[in-house]
Amino acid sequence: MRLTTAIVLLLASTLAAAQLPSTGSFDDFGPQPEFLPVEEAYRLAVQPQEDGNIRLYWQIEPGYYLYQHRFKFGFQDTDAALEPSYPKALEKTDEFFGEVKVYYDSADILLTPGGEVGRVLEVTSQGCADAGLCYPPHTERFQLNFAALEATATDDAAMAAQPPAGGSGPAAPNQAAQSAGASSLATLPYMLLLAFLGGIILNLMPCVFPILSLKVLSFTGSSDHDRHLHGWLYAAGVVSSFLAVAAVLISLQQAGQAIGWGFQLQSPGFVIALAYLFVAMGLSLSGLVDFGGSLANTGSGLAARGGLSGSYFTGVLAVVVASPCTAPFMGTALGFAMTQPAYVALTVFAALGAGMAAPLLALSYSSTLRRIMPAPGPWMDTLKQLLAFPLYASAIWLFWVAGRQTGVNTMALALCGALALALGLWLWRYQGWKRLAAVACVALAVSAAGWRGLDNAPGARYAATGGHVPWSEQELAQLRAAGQPVFVDVTADWCITCLANEQAVLFTDDMQRAFEAHGVTYMVADWTSYDADIADYLAGYGRNGIPFYAMYPADQSGDAIILPQLLTRDTVLKALAAVSGKKAQSTGDLAELGEF
Repeated sequence: MRLTTAIVLLLASTLAAAQLPSTGSFDDFGPQPEFLPVEEAYRLAVQPQEDGNIRLYWQIEPGYYLYQHRFKFGFQDTDAALEPSYPKALEKTDEFFGEVKVYYDSADILLTPGGEVGRVLEVTSQGCADAGLCYPPHTERFQLNFAALEATATDDAAMAAQPPAGGSGPAAPNQAAQSAGASSLATLPYMLLLAFLGGIILNLMPCVFPILSLKVLSFTGSSDHDRHLHGWLYAAGVVSSFLAVAAVLISLQQAGQAIGWGFQLQSPGFVIALAYLFVAMGLSLSGLVDFGGSLANTGSGLAARGGLSGSYFTGVLAVVVASPCTAPFMGTALGFAMTQPAYVALTVFAALGAGMAAPLLALSYSSTLRRIMPAPGPWMDTLKQLLAFPLYASAIWLFWVAGRQTGVNTMALALCGALALALGLWLWRYQGWKRLAAVACVALAVSAAGWRGLDNAPGARYAATGGHVPWSEQELAQLRAAGQPVFVDVTADWCITCLANEQAVLFTDDMQRAFEAHGVTYMVADWTSYDADIADYLAGYGRNGIPFYAMYPADQSGDAIILPQLLTRDTVLKALAAVSGKKAQSTGDLAELGEF
């Protein structure tokens, strides 16, 4: 196991070079003022779009809301009309205006100019606090620069563009850029560092680690020139694949799709196809079928013609199998990237790819790390066969995800397809009619991946779990209005980090008793299948991937506490105590609040 030790030491040494604070916000749990100034209660960010439209994003503090019918938009220097596209609003019986539509937490409005675009945009809004205060109409002005895709706040709007102190609560898209027109570029180096570190950690994920191990295996006994060349080709495959994923993601979002990182795993067809890929790779490593060096590039088939392309496509494969994962640091960087112009977003994704490729590239150059590796021998075949079993396990998990999304009949059909695929790959070794039978088996497997069983209506993932409430914006707003502390868990069956947090921390008996003892409602937003409302909710907090955890206090004037992506027992308990006001003072108090 010296090979595994070498990889772990490489990753650990790289991570030790940077010490960053947690993404959780636990510095200040003190009460907020009873009523905030209007500039702090409703923070507006403006973003000109490449197509000539204008995006307005309000970050609304908890316990406050904006009226849809009180919005007014216009240019200061032209009479051109502006057509607003409003998001879905919450219906409310208001003491001032009667039956109205309002926005809590955030409002994301797209303005379409009906004529000549002006240079100064005027925006008027009006909102109230649940505690009883209603603000007068508030007007803000922004200098528009479509060439740079920037908007600079003028007059009193400059105060509203500043980010909130403490950093908790929803983060408006491009809000930092509004204060000075260029501060998003000042933030970029920090976000690139987060993306780079997140990419490094991706190598430790269970789907990716076997791929990295196989690539390291190929370095055994290679010359320096070969190691360097294959290392750079692998890096090129990783980075280019991340850029391709980013391009698709950005294009779909600009087309109006509310999607985020891992969006492809919300398609049962893609999930089943990825499971088939793991099955085929596992069969290859087990020796049942032989793909040479072009698929997994195990080191035994590095022919002059196939080995170089094998290194590149191993990088592509590593990105594909990493798609179910969101590593620490990665979520913040991706959330930032998706609110920036395309060139900034692509830069962040390139940094993510560079981080993922960095450990193996460093290994190709480091003689110290390579000395840890044992000499070539029969152990290489044994290790290769052993690494097939994590791939089989990943395939089983993906079939389970497909079953969760669609139903047990679809999962059974997909498993039959995997059986047909295995038979087809085995028959491909022979000639004549057996080759035709192999093609027929593979075609049958592809067809099975597209079939859906009779029970393809997915049920609520947590319907049978006591104490969990399905998430919705309306339900969350109603609970908060009633003074109920709420914990929101945005999760998915295909999210490995989510499942690990649930099994290790959130779903333990002690933790469930702690939620009950503190009187905190556990609300689950299940993103296993596509849900635009959940995507919009994440975007309101500047996030693009999961897991995401938010703890809302009973006091509506308090900010939500954003927990880190990797949870610990103490982190959750501290947040529970903060939002409920209950604290265990001694060991004797623990019996009352749950066994912590």
